[in-house]
Amino acid sequence: MASQKQSRPPRAEIGILGGTGLYEMDGVKKLAEVRLKTPFGNPSDAYILGTLAEKKVAFLSRHGRGHRLLPFEINYRANIYGFKTLGVTRIISVNSCGSLREGIRPRDIVFADQFFDRTHRKCTFFGEGIAAHISFAQPVCPELSRFLYATAKGLDLRAHLGGAYLCIDGPAFSSKAESVIYRSWGCDVIGMTAATEAKLCREAEICYSTMNLATDYDVWHAEEKSVSVELILENLRLNIDNAKAVIREAVADLPPHVEGLCDCRQALKNCIVTDAKLIPAATKRRLGPIIKKYLKG
Repeated sequence: MASQKQSRPPRAEIGILGGTGLYEMDGVKKLAEVRLKTPFGNPSDAYILGTLAEKKVAFLSRHGRGHRLLPFEINYRANIYGFKTLGVTRIISVNSCGSLREGIRPRDIVFADQFFDRTHRKCTFFGEGIAAHISFAQPVCPELSRFLYATAKGLDLRAHLGGAYLCIDGPAFSSKAESVIYRSWGCDVIGMTAATEAKLCREAEICYSTMNLATDYDVWHAEEKSVSVELILENLRLNIDNAKAVIREAVADLPPHVEGLCDCRQALKNCIVTDAKLIPAATKRRLGPIIKKYLKG
């Protein structure tokens, strides 16, 4: 696999964000590594660029190859900014999660459409002289999520469309008391990464969908094994081939974006509240790929 670092990186249209080795699937061709530096620091790893079903794709290992980064150590801003500079307009995120519902069994796939964020992270590109407030009522792309769900069902996989994803900092799993309370709040799955990514993708005007692979019942279920690293890794290993199959089929059949089916690509419209004349020049340069089309002159 070729490795390159360049000031003008190659382009991609679909981003795949998940674990190490997702790019190791049938049909992926012309692989090359691209290392990017962003105004927000370094992404988790090199982007793996290639083609899948004649579409240009970019893969990124969220935790770095070899799983070196804890959830709160991930440079989420650099990861999403890097996808933006590569030209990515849709991101398919693959996550492991715990189930908070009897009906969501280990090895099910959940396309969550809501978030309850209990993390304490930098989850915005804005600040330092520019203020913006996005709408987050509909935090994922409904068009992309419906398409991925339909693809999973077409492959006869156990899949669920919709659900509330509770996002925690980690790295510890929940206590039993926390797990029971999260269930009482109406949450369906629990994880440590997707809410942060969704907020940044909304600011970057990238369509985002999260494909959550249920690995366990957290710790609330009296008749099932409590969550452990061993249990998660075993169920994730069994489910990752399903995730690859969904991605492979979905990328091949994904139709062009249709205006009006989602508002992801205009998510910043009328959201920047700072007078453009007052935004520092350095901030304009830093956020150029995200805000340029909304700045006059």
